[in-house]
Amino acid sequence: MKYPYFIPGLAAAMLMASSGAATAGDAVHGQLLYKTMCMSCHSIDYNGVGPAHKGVFGRKAGSAAGYGYSPAVKASDVVWGEKTLDLWLTNPEKLIPGQKMGYMVPSAQDRADLIAYLRQEAGRASPATAAR
Repeated sequence: MKYPYFIPGLAAAMLMASSGAATAGDAVHGQLLYKTMCMSCHSIDYNGVGPAHKGVFGRKAGSAAGYGYSPAVKASDVVWGEKTLDLWLTNPEKLIPGQKMGYMVPSAQDRADLIAYLRQEAGRASPATAAR
């Protein structure tokens, strides 16, 4: 019995798993992670200890109105997208030295899920807008 595609496929799957490469994000799981990992400082709609995440995709870091960013974040050239959010969540200090967020998400899959949730929420109306 021959398995011409099994061995290369298995090798590729093992390589992806060992490299930390994440699969597509799961926004439902990302919402759960957001509630347990992020909401002590952040909200989608309102600034708190951390800035609101509504509209984060495509926004220049340090540019959301009404939040007191660190000088390092304000001065950065980072624009938030999947790649920059992944780098930020992996190690904020490595992406923007001198920033003030002291939290990292070590799991590539958890980061992908959080980013999928943030992307999903980017298009949702804020409670104030939805009430109109």
